[in-house]
Formats: sequence, C-alpha cells, structure tokens
Amino acid sequence: MSLSEKFDFAAEAIKIVEEANKAGVLLRIMGATAIRIHCPNSVSLHKALGRELTDMDFIGYSKQREKIEKFFTQEFKYEIVKAALTPGLFVNRCIFFDKTGKKPHIDVFLDKLEMNHIIDFRDRLDKDFPTIPLAELLLEKMQIVKINEKDIKDTIVLLVEHNLGDSDKEIINTEYIAKILSKDWGFYYTVTTNLNKVKAFLERYEVLTNEQRKIVSDKIDKLLERIETEPKTLSWKIRARIGPAKKWYNEVEEVERAEHLREPIR
Repeated sequence: MSLSEKFDFAAEAIKIVEEANKAGVLLRIMGATAIRIHCPNSVSLHKALGRELTDMDFIGYSKQREKIEKFFTQEFKYEIVKAALTPGLFVNRCIFFDKTGKKPHIDVFLDKLEMNHIIDFRDRLDKDFPTIPLAELLLEKMQIVKINEKDIKDTIVLLVEHNLGDSDKEIINTEYIAKILSKDWGFYYTVTTNLNKVKAFLERYEVLTNEQRKIVSDKIDKLLERIETEPKTLSWKIRARIGPAKKWYNEVEEVERAEHLREPIR
C-alpha cells in the first residue's frame, strides 16, 4: 500500500494550517495537495488520472521563520534538517522530517518559491485559505522547465474546476499572471511553452471526457491570449530578442539530496 493510500495528505495539511493559524503562524498549502483541496469536485478525476500525493509543501513569511521551526518541531514533533548540509537548498526554505517515518517530509518555503523561476508570495498569502491563490497554484506548476506528467495532470484538474478572471476568489487571476509574465521573458517562455504542452497531452488521458478536454483547451487559449495582449516591459523585449539560445531559467537542487544527508537538530 502506497503512502498516499495510508495517509490523508489533504486532512493533515489543513490541520497544520489551522493549528498554525491558532499559534499566530501564517502558512498556506502548495503543490498537488493544494490542488486536491482546492478542487473538491474533481477529486475523483485527480485520482483517475493516477495522481498520487507524496509530500506536503507550505509557504510562509521569512519574518516568522523562528516561529515556523518551533511550530513544526514542538507542535507536530518533526525534525528539522540542518542547513549546513546543503546550504544552497535552504535559502528561504525549511525542510522537516517525521521521526516515526509514518508521515511524508515537509517543505516550507519562505516569501518566495525559487525553482526554475521565482514566484514571490509577499502580500499574497492572505488572498486565499488554506492554500495559496489559484494563480500561484497554476504558476507553480507551469514554471517547471522539465515538466512531467504529474504536473500536467494537476494543471488539467485545476483548469477543469476553476474559471479564469481578474480576481482571486475561486478564480484563476489571469490579470495577475499576465502582469508577472510581462516583466520576465524567461518566465513567460516557460509558462507559455508548458501551457501548450498541457493542450498536447489532453488526448492521452482516456479518463477525460471530450467536454473536459474542450474546457481545458479553451481556457488555455484564453489565458495565452491574455498573456500575449499584456504590454511587455523594455527588459522583456530586450531579452526576447535573445530567446532560448541563452539559458532562461535557474537550476534546481533536489530535496532528495537533503533527505539522503539529513542530520536532525535536537
């Protein structure tokens, strides 16, 4: 039996956010677990696509780092990995492991998600609860240069369930997305490339109905149009002239390296 079958990721993540809130710690859920929580009408589709949950990711504010570490180590009895082991991995990030081995590891990002591209969450975490806003949920998946099928599946489910618009309340904020991408050509290039990949993958999944494929395809077209029509900055235009001939993204260290080298702080 897999961990996703034995462990209720969504319930545990919600419990953590709610308990953190009581303790005066602001946390929001990210990743596939957030997709599962924020798309209650599409849970069966998420599972039918073969999407298993394997970890819990959160984001908080760096000004609360000490409180966050204390919260996870004292309230939920997790161990924290020493930053000295893999210093580059721990900039604006905390990683926790369950002492019993019965729970998945936890990543807590601080202020920003710094992967292939940077997503800045400062002043954005109060826009939704208990997860990050839908716009960031989409960007989190679409910023991955070497995107894999699990992220494509998450994106499909997100687009099946949620409409596009210019606000954050149960809507994917296309205005916010377009403005971010209008300032950073590299981020724009990765996101638009991946959105087209999602469209290309729609026919692969037999569990999708023709209506669902059309819904996702139409929303992607609408989002791409909104991104293209947003006026671009001068720096975006200059970088666009170079194109992908020059690397446009950041390399990412894998959390598995930290797990292999972990040394708990006691």
